[in-house]
Amino acid sequence: MTLVLHFHPLASYCHKVLIALHEIGTLFEKRVMDFGDEAATARFKELWPIGKIPVLRDESRGRTVPETTIIIEYLQQHYPGAHPLLPENAEARLDARLWDRFYDLYVSGPMQKIVGDHFRPDGAKDAQGVAEAMATLETAYGMIDRQMADKRWAIGGDFSIADCAAAPALFFVETLLPFSKTHPNLAAYFGRLVERPSFARVLAEAKPYLHFYPFHDRIAARFR
Repeated sequence: MTLVLHFHPLASYCHKVLIALHEIGTLFEKRVMDFGDEAATARFKELWPIGKIPVLRDESRGRTVPETTIIIEYLQQHYPGAHPLLPENAEARLDARLWDRFYDLYVSGPMQKIVGDHFRPDGAKDAQGVAEAMATLETAYGMIDRQMADKRWAIGGDFSIADCAAAPALFFVETLLPFSKTHPNLAAYFGRLVERPSFARVLAEAKPYLHFYPFHDRIAARFR
C-alpha cells in the first residue's frame, strides 16, 4: 500500500493523525510500533532517527513524513478529502494552525509531562514541573471555554486540523484535571468530539490498550 503509518493505538499524537486519515478517507496501512523489539526499532530509526511516532511513509513518492502537523498538511496537499482540514481561506487557515499548535503545546504537552512523571522512580519525580503543567492546563481550559462559547468546532463551523489535535488531548487531560463540571463550553465541545465518527473509531481501536494507561480507571464508562 502507498501510505504506511508507523504508530501505536494508545499514543495520543498518533490519534491525532488517525483522526485526520479517517476524516479524509484515504487508504493506508497501519504498522504498530513495538519499541521493545530491538530489530523493529532499528528499522524504524532508519526512517526517522529521532525514533518518535507517528511517522507516515509514502512509498509512491519516496517520502518519509514525521511530526503530526506536518503529516496532516502533507495529506492535505497530496491526498485531500472532500472537506479540507486546513481551510482555503488564509485567515481561517492561520486560526486552524494556531489552535492546532495550542492543543499540542498547552494541552498535550502538559498532559505528557504529568503522565511521564507518574513513571519516574521515587526520588526523581518533578513535583514542581507537574504543578506548572497543571497550572498551564487551568489557563488553557479557560481559553478554550471562551473560544468555544459560540463555535461548534475549534475555529468555527468546520472540522479542521485543530479538532484533530484537540480530541485526543482533551480525552486524556480530562482524566488528570477534569473539566466537565467547571468549563461548560469546553465540556460540550468535548462531547461533540467523542461523537465524531473519526474519533469514535480511534477510541474503539484503542480500547484493548487503554488498561496500559496509568489513569485508565478515571476514563468515563462511555469511553470504555
